[in-house]
Amino acid sequence: MRGLRIRRDSGIATDGRSRTMCSRARRFQNEGQMTHSDDSTQLVVIGAGPGGYPAAFAAADKGIEVTLVNDEPIPGGVCLHRGCIPSKALLHLARLIHEANEVADCGVFFGPPRLDVEKIRAWKDSVVTKLTGGIRQLAEKRGVRYVQARARFVDPRHLELTHPDGSRSRLEFEHAIVATGSRPTIPAAFRLDDPRVMDSTGALQLADVPRRLLVVGGGYIGLEMGSVYAALGSRVTVVEMTSGLLPGADRDLVRPLQRRLESLFHAIRCDTKVLSLSSQAAGVGAKLESDGTVERQVFDRVLIAIGRRPNTEDVGLDAAGVQVDPQGFVVVDEQRRTTQRHIFAIGDVAGQPMLAHKATREAHVAVDALAGEPAAFDNRAIPAVVFTDPEVAWVGLTETEARRRGIAVKVSRFPWAASGRAQSIGRPEGMTKVLVDPDTERVLGVGIVGVGAGELIAEAALAVEMGVEARDISDTIHAHPTLAETLMEAAEGIFGVPTHVYRPRS
Repeated sequence: MRGLRIRRDSGIATDGRSRTMCSRARRFQNEGQMTHSDDSTQLVVIGAGPGGYPAAFAAADKGIEVTLVNDEPIPGGVCLHRGCIPSKALLHLARLIHEANEVADCGVFFGPPRLDVEKIRAWKDSVVTKLTGGIRQLAEKRGVRYVQARARFVDPRHLELTHPDGSRSRLEFEHAIVATGSRPTIPAAFRLDDPRVMDSTGALQLADVPRRLLVVGGGYIGLEMGSVYAALGSRVTVVEMTSGLLPGADRDLVRPLQRRLESLFHAIRCDTKVLSLSSQAAGVGAKLESDGTVERQVFDRVLIAIGRRPNTEDVGLDAAGVQVDPQGFVVVDEQRRTTQRHIFAIGDVAGQPMLAHKATREAHVAVDALAGEPAAFDNRAIPAVVFTDPEVAWVGLTETEARRRGIAVKVSRFPWAASGRAQSIGRPEGMTKVLVDPDTERVLGVGIVGVGAGELIAEAALAVEMGVEARDISDTIHAHPTLAETLMEAAEGIFGVPTHVYRPRS
C-alpha cells in the first residue's frame, strides 16, 4: 500500500529512527517554550483510549512505525482513567455492602459499614494506576512513540501538536486514526459555576458522600453511579424524562432492576423533567415538572448523566477534508475509512454504540485495512451491559427493535427462580431470554438480567456472531449448577419446555 514501510525486526526500525524519535520526544518535553522541529511518522493515532491504544499496539505488532498522540501524560482514555474501570471498582464496593446486609436472611450478621472515603478513593485510584502503568509499559515494549500533546489537523497530511509547555510542532503522517472519544453532554441550563453540579467524571472523584443526590438521567451511567452513592449512604433521587429507566432496553429486562432500585433509591421519577438548576446556600435547587405540576427541591449534589457527545469539534477535521454528520460523528465506511482514505476514525467519534469494546474491535479493523489486509466492521453482535445490581445485558436483536422494524421472532424466557444456582446465592429475580428466527431457529438476540449478566452475555454474543441455531445451545452441555445453564434452558424453550419449568400441554 502507499508508502507503508514495514519493520521486519522485533519492533524497532532498522535505521534506529524510532529510537531517535523517542529521544526527540523526551527532549521536546524538557526544552521549555522552544519551537519544535517538524517530524514525520507512518501512522499517527490521535487519542489513547480503548480504541486508540489498541490501534497503536496492533499497528506496531505489524511492524508499522506508530506515533500515539494524546493530551494526557498516561494512555488509557476516559474509560480507564475516569469511566469504565473506576466506576466498576466502586460498583464492586457497593455490591459488597449490599451482600453484607443480605446475608442476614441466611443467619449471618455484620455491623453497619464504616466508610473511610479517602481510603476508598485511594483504592479506586490504585486500580487505575496499575492498569495505566501496564499500558504504558506495553507501549514502550512495542516501540510505540507516545507524545503528550493536543492534536489538530492543518491539512490532510499534517497535524499541529500543542504540547503541555505551550509550544507547538508539526507532524507529517502517511496514515492517521482518529480516536478522540467523547465527553458528557451538559445542557446550557445546567452549566452552573458550582462544583456541586457534577458530570460522570466529577462523580467518580468521590469528593464526599452527599446526603441528598439528584441524578438527572435514568440511563446506564446515572443508574450505575446512583447505585454507588446509594450504597455509600446517599438518598438518591433519579429523574428520567421518558416513561422508563434505560430507554431503548426491553422492559422485561428492566423491570427486575427497577424493582430492586426502588428499594435502594429514595425515589425514581419517570416522565419528569428538570427544568432548571440553581445554586443556593443550602444546596442545589432543582425545578422539576411532572404531569404539568412544577415543584422545587434542594439537593446537596446533582449528577448530570443524560448522554455523551463525540469529540470532533476541535480536531480540525474540516481542514483535513474529513466529513462529519449532523450529529457530530465522523462518516466512515466498513473499514473505518473516512472521506480521506488514508485517515480512519474509530470508537465514539465513529458512531453509535459508544462502547469501549466496539472501539477496540474497530481499532483492529482499521489497522488491518491500512496494512492492506481483508477487513470490515461487519459484526452482528455488539453486547451492551449495564453494571447495576442486578446487571442487565443484551446482544443482537432486541424485542423492542424487532417490533419497531416488524421482524418476526420467536422468544423463549427462562426465569431464574427455576435456577438452582440463582436460588443458592439468594438472587432468583433474574431472567434469560432468547430470540430466534421462527423459520430457521437461528439465534438473533439474547437478553439477560441478573447477577453476573455481563459475564454471561459472552456466550450469547458468540452465538449471535456465528449464526448458531437454538438447538446448538440447548444441546451443549453446560456445567451444573451455574447461571450459564439459564441460557441453555432458555434455548430449550424454543422447542418445548425447559427441564426446570412446567407448562401444561395446550
